[in-house]
Amino acid sequence: MIQTDIIIIGAGPTGLFAVFEAGLLKLRCHIIDALPQPGGQLAELYPKKPIFDIPGYPSVGAGELIDNLMEQIKQFEPGFTLAEQATTIDKQEDGTFIVTTNKGTQVHGKAVAIAGGLGSFEPRKPLIDNLAAYEEKGVEYFVKNPEQFRDKKIVIAGGGDSALDWSIFLAEVAAEVTLIHRRNEFRGALDSVDKVIELKKQGKINLITPAEVVGIKGDGKVEALVIEKEGETFDIDTDYFIPLFGLSPKLGPIANWGLEIEKNAIKVDNSLDYQTNIEGIYAIGDVNTYPGKLKLILCGFHEATLMCQSVYNKLNPGKKFVLKYTTVSGVDGFDGTRKEAEKAVVKAID
Repeated sequence: MIQTDIIIIGAGPTGLFAVFEAGLLKLRCHIIDALPQPGGQLAELYPKKPIFDIPGYPSVGAGELIDNLMEQIKQFEPGFTLAEQATTIDKQEDGTFIVTTNKGTQVHGKAVAIAGGLGSFEPRKPLIDNLAAYEEKGVEYFVKNPEQFRDKKIVIAGGGDSALDWSIFLAEVAAEVTLIHRRNEFRGALDSVDKVIELKKQGKINLITPAEVVGIKGDGKVEALVIEKEGETFDIDTDYFIPLFGLSPKLGPIANWGLEIEKNAIKVDNSLDYQTNIEGIYAIGDVNTYPGKLKLILCGFHEATLMCQSVYNKLNPGKKFVLKYTTVSGVDGFDGTRKEAEKAVVKAID
C-alpha cells in the first residue's frame, strides 16, 4: 500500500500546486487521476489555448502552465497514480484514510484533498451501435502509449485540439493516419490546422471532411470503419479507431462518499480551510462550492494553500509553524536540492 501524508484526488493545476504548498510544510503528497497524464482539462482539452488571468503571466498556454507546475513540484517528489479513478474512500479508526482506485491501487494518507475540477472526465463517445464491443479491441479514447500505434493504420475522429495534435504526432509513428471530421472547419489552434494541411499535402495524413464514422466492422477487433460522406457510405480499413470528441465531466464515485453535495459540487467551509463535512477530507478548486465561489485557477491556488496549512496544524497539534516568505526561508526539496535568494554582500567601504 502506498503511504503518504496528503492524498490528492485530481492532477489539475489546483492539485499540482497543492503539492508545492504541502512541500513547503514538509508534507508528502500522492496524486490520483483518471486521466493518463497530469494537467486535468488543461492538458486534455485545450493544451495550446492561452490563459490570461494567471498572476505574473500576461498570457500563458494551458499546457505550458502545467509544465511549469510540474517543474515547480519536482523537488517535492510527489507520487502519481494515473489512468485510475478513485472509487472508494474509507476513514480508519485513527482518523487516517485509505483511497482505493478502480484498478485496486490503495493509498493510505493522513488527509485527503479532492481537487477533481469539474469531476471525473469520461470520454464523449460517438453514437455507433456496436461501439462497446470493440472498446480496447481497436477503439481507444486516449493515446496513452503512442508506440502502440507504431506502423499501424489509425483513424482519428474529431475537430478540436486533441484530434489535430494527435494526428500530427502520430503521422510520424503510424503507417497511415486518417483524420475525419463532420465539418470542413476545425476549432483547434491555427498552427495545428496549418500543420495538418501541410501533412495532407505531403501525403502523411488522409483528411476526410465533412464526414462521420457510422459503423465498425471486424471479427473480434477493429478491421474497418463505415464512413458516411455527403449521403453516401464506404468502408476504410484500419487497425485502430480513436474518437476524440472531448470529455464529459461527472462527479463520479465522489458523489457516493458521504460528502455534502450541492448542485454537483462539494460544500466546504470557506471561512477557514475548505474542509468538507467529513473531518480530514478537503475539497479545493472547481469541485467545491461555497457562498461567493469563483471557478478560477487562481482561486484554487489560494484554497490549496489554506488547505495545506490546516492539514499541517492537524498533524502537528501544539507545534507552531512560523510562515516565512520563500524569498526569506528558501525552498528545501525532498530530493536534497535547495533554492534560495542570493545573499546580500557585506563589504566595508574605505
